Formats: sequence, structure tokens, C-alpha cells
Amino acid sequence: MRNPRCRSGWTGASALGWVLVLGLWGAAARAQDDMDDVRVVIHPVSEQIHMLVGRGGNIGVSAGADGIFLIDDQFAPLHERIAEAVARIQPGPIRFLLNTHWHGDHTGGNEAFAAAGAVIVAHEAVRTRMSAEQFIEAFDRRVPPSPTAALPVVTFSRDVTFHLNGEAIHAFHVEAAHTDGDVVVHFLGSDVIHTGDVFFSGRYPFIDLSTGGSIAGVIEAVERILEAASESTKIIPGHGPLSSRADLLRYRDLLVLARDRVAEAMAEGKGLEEIVESRPLADQDAEWGGGFMKSDGFVKIVHASLAEGS
Repeated sequence: MRNPRCRSGWTGASALGWVLVLGLWGAAARAQDDMDDVRVVIHPVSEQIHMLVGRGGNIGVSAGADGIFLIDDQFAPLHERIAEAVARIQPGPIRFLLNTHWHGDHTGGNEAFAAAGAVIVAHEAVRTRMSAEQFIEAFDRRVPPSPTAALPVVTFSRDVTFHLNGEAIHAFHVEAAHTDGDVVVHFLGSDVIHTGDVFFSGRYPFIDLSTGGSIAGVIEAVERILEAASESTKIIPGHGPLSSRADLLRYRDLLVLARDRVAEAMAEGKGLEEIVESRPLADQDAEWGGGFMKSDGFVKIVHASLAEGS
């Protein structure tokens, strides 16, 4: 029987399993022992932009004459390894740390980096979410408030531009996408875009409906990024390898295909279980099924979003 608290159709047991796979929340995910084998790898993106890959969301680094600008910071136990990787790119303090959204695999290092002097910046919804207990309905899990020292100290509602390291860095809010506080960051001079979890490259995405996400919002956000990107733009996704506009375009097509197939089945009067059993995205699994989210889970999220009118 479907868990009445879980509109996507996951049971509490399977939800907990997904949380552990995701590594987004909970003491087990944050325990140092679970992070001992994690290596933070540096991937050059442009002359002054790098991508760091460890465990959790991809980190963006701008390094230049004005100092270090960091995008996201993964989990708290990885703070020292992330700081060491940044120092290998360029020594010196981190001036600004921008969170693309509130999830713990993107904000876990906030407290430590703030203590070292970084100014944390995010959309106003990120501070709101981090300041209070959250409930992730798809995983039937409560997330406690973050420590006060981990909260963003500068927030914005629509967009903000930094002028650092010889270029404009434009961060803009995309509404009701992966969450309600997602921010996309465009390094205009370097022609690099960091998408946060609006873009899961080469894998089915997770959309956090409980904290304001929606399939329609993700599609709209991706369309906006596509408009800003050129054929030569390098794209740092929230999860997955360094990507291109062509990769993002294929992802947009997947999102639209999933929305349309699930919507068509719903219009035919089919219920969630029947839709999932019909495996509407089976022909997409070879390309997109390699991440933690499988097609059945993604179909459930799309169904729940459409059922809510989003």
C-alpha cells in the first residue's frame, strides 16, 4: 500500500535507502568514516575556472587576482580536502561561497568555510530552508535546521552580479525547479555556466517537490540556460561530468519526453502504479539510468509534479 505521506509512491523503507544512496542528509551520510575514501579531483574548465569532484554536488572555483570565488561545498567532513584542492589551484582565502540551493551535499561545508572567512551568498529561499526543519516527502525524512554559522549572510531574490577576477559573474534565480531556491551561475568572460542541480548530466534527475521543485520549473530553467549558452559554452552540472550545450539540450529533450509520456498516460485515466508498470522511459534507460535515480523513481516524481499541476 502506498505510504500516505509519500505522494511519489515510495515506502518509508525504500525512501531511507534512497537517502543513503544520495548521501544528502542524515548522520550516516555525514559521518567521517563514510568519507575516508573520498578524493577531491580537480578538473580544469577554463583558464581561471575549475570543477572539483568529490562526493556530492560538483563544486565550481574561480581563481584570479581578486581571490577565490567558490560555488557549493559538498559535505562537512570533506572541508579540509576541498580547501586543500582549492589551495592547489591558487593559495589564499576564499572570499565568496555561493550555494546553488539548500541541500546538504551542496551546503555541508558552509560552517567551516564561513569560519575561515568566506562570505556565504544564496537565494533568500536557501536561508529560509536551512533555518528551519525540512521534510523531504519523497524520502519520508525530516532534515534538521543548519547551524546559524552555516547560513547564508547575503541573500538575493532575483539575481546578483559579482565583478571578480576580470569578469562579471552573474547568478540568477530559476523558480520552482530542483527546489524553490535554485541559482544558476554564469561566468560571462570565461563562457562557463554552473547549473547546480537543475542539470544532472547523463542521468535521471531528482526533483525535490517538497521544497518547491517541479518538472515544469526544471524544464523552464533548462530552457533559460540554453538561451544563455553557446555551442562553445562549458557547463558544470550539479552532478555528472563537465558538459556542453549539446548535452544540456539532450537533457531538456528527456525532461520534455518524460513529462509528455506521463501526462498522456494520466489523461488516459491510468493511475500511478499502472503508469510505472508500463515503464514509459524504458527506451531511455541505457542513456540516463546510470545514476542513483532510476526511471521508475523519476516517473513517480514526474507524476506527482503533474498531479499537483506543476
